[in-house]
Amino acid sequence: MSKPVVVCFGPGPQFKGGIQNYNTSLALALDRRGDCEVHIVSWTQQYPAIIPREFVDKSSKADLLAGSQVKVHYVTNYNRPSTWKETVRLIQDLGASKVIVQWSIALQGLPLSFIAKRLDKLQGIEVIFDVHFVQQKEHSSIDRYFTKKALQHAHTVIVHAKKTWEELTEIFPKKSFYYTETGDRGKNTVIKLYHPIYDLFKPDASLDIQALKEQWGLKQHVFLFFGFIRRYKGLDRAIQAFAKLRAHRDDVSLVIAGESFWNTLDQNKWSTRWKQWVFGWAKKIVLNKKDDEREDQPLEWIERLGLQKDCYVVNRFIGNEEVHLYFQVSDAVVLFYRTATPSGIESLSYNFSLPLLATKVGHFPETIQDGFNGYLANDEDIEDMARVMERFIEQPIPRENVKSSTQNMSWDRYAAAIMQ
Repeated sequence: MSKPVVVCFGPGPQFKGGIQNYNTSLALALDRRGDCEVHIVSWTQQYPAIIPREFVDKSSKADLLAGSQVKVHYVTNYNRPSTWKETVRLIQDLGASKVIVQWSIALQGLPLSFIAKRLDKLQGIEVIFDVHFVQQKEHSSIDRYFTKKALQHAHTVIVHAKKTWEELTEIFPKKSFYYTETGDRGKNTVIKLYHPIYDLFKPDASLDIQALKEQWGLKQHVFLFFGFIRRYKGLDRAIQAFAKLRAHRDDVSLVIAGESFWNTLDQNKWSTRWKQWVFGWAKKIVLNKKDDEREDQPLEWIERLGLQKDCYVVNRFIGNEEVHLYFQVSDAVVLFYRTATPSGIESLSYNFSLPLLATKVGHFPETIQDGFNGYLANDEDIEDMARVMERFIEQPIPRENVKSSTQNMSWDRYAAAIMQ
């Protein structure tokens, strides 16, 4: 008897970012079960061509799918509707019984609603939306429309936090959902799970951490900001809070490792300048964007506050082979976000048993127990953010606490809930 076929729809391993890591990790977890045939059906281009950004990972060398039976198909181009139809045909030809769609940005609602609507009409396919957010962090006036248009075709929705579940019920106030935390199914099922702990990146037991600290000029206590630099992630807050801590301590360092989200293309090319202009116009006129986060330059706070010798900055995309270095050399991760949905950086930090210092926004109060696996600061309060950084130094969080708080957040348990 042939195995059931499961399709993980989302960015394949050639792309940058947390959603790619997530989709790949999910596919590997399903593949490990041995009771299903797993395919990744991926975008070739995830967004409108006018978006001035490079999304392909040109830094990593390691094959994240090595040793697995997962097959990858790069098919769906946002800008070519003919490929949306091709995607539906491919999934049908594969004989899929479950299609798990990664939902992480409302802008993808146009092609995803097209694909989901047609899959919904096919017999024997469960359409599952794995929802990383409902209310987008930096939402526009039409995000709600695209979100509703796509998610209305889901048979099952997975959420990672209670806040996301609450936002889902606000989007569909007249819809009756079957809520579960185990994976059993009813009509319009919502499975409340969690963001699993990343296992793609592992500590290197042979790494000489002290030697690396000396090489990078780091002091005794090291705080880490990792990942794409976006306004909502509050790097400017982290730098300002660190400055207050540094004002009366000489034993602290801040590591900033990540790519400025809107600065990945050659700014001297005419094509980049054209994309910047058109995208800026679209945000202000079509999407009602009055503020433009591309104008934010949080790294300028380092020079403004005289912290050049106290901050180690790697302002580029961090390849898969390097990720472990930044987490192993650090003592805690700072997540002083303005808004938050379940975070890939949070999950990645747990994989290295690193405590988290975060603001009391979004889901963080759900997953971070103040004083146990991290510390929470008041939102919009730089003084309080500096306070929790100092509190961490004076009252360190045992890494055993971090480990114990994530015992039930494995990918295998997550995959088991999907396959019920």
